[in-house]
Amino acid sequence: MLVAAAVCPCPPLLVPAVAAGAASELAEARTACSDALGVLAASRPDRLVVVGPAAEEGWGVHPAGAGGSFAAFGVDLAVRLGDGPGGDRPLPASLAVAAWLLEHTDWADAPIEGLGVGEPLETARCAATGRDLAASADRVALLVMGDGSACRTVKAPGYLDERAEDFDAAVARALGAADPAALLALDADLAHELKAAGRAPWQVLAGAAEGADLAGRLLYEDAPYGVGYFVAAWS
Repeated sequence: MLVAAAVCPCPPLLVPAVAAGAASELAEARTACSDALGVLAASRPDRLVVVGPAAEEGWGVHPAGAGGSFAAFGVDLAVRLGDGPGGDRPLPASLAVAAWLLEHTDWADAPIEGLGVGEPLETARCAATGRDLAASADRVALLVMGDGSACRTVKAPGYLDERAEDFDAAVARALGAADPAALLALDADLAHELKAAGRAPWQVLAGAAEGADLAGRLLYEDAPYGVGYFVAAWS
């Protein structure tokens, strides 16, 4: 069953080496991520699954020890998702960011596995995937990576969309309240239009959390680059 979850944003700029001179701009977000990961470690899970958005080539399971890098962002930095034999496929960017966070946090000694989910994954399948994850061990923890709307300002990647602020506010409420039903109620079509990459991973979390009766805390909420970033801890 699900005993804890951490929700973090997944921009590569969260990694200081990638952000370079702008690293301080996301310092508060990194601190919040560390605090959320501390909640996961304190839950003493039997298994940690890292869930994040992925392009088609990154869909599916990434075993323990899977590697990734930030070479595509001009940085010679490699990461690994826990200890294990890994696999042939590189981690998608969202899971590479998660691997970096885990490498820089005191983490519990639990098996780690990654799961890349595609933006088109329907809500019902997201929820079913989450239920399967929750049933995979006695004590399951999730690290859920994903960003909100990329349309918060005129300089945002998706330009300004007046619906973006309300969408992100609904996400923040749901994450802060550990409300699976509210996450499952997010409109997948609207999320696509607003370029909200976290919709599918959050709905996987919602499926995993059904019946778990977890309490939530929203640790960070901002849109520094016109993209909604959230950090939350459920336990």
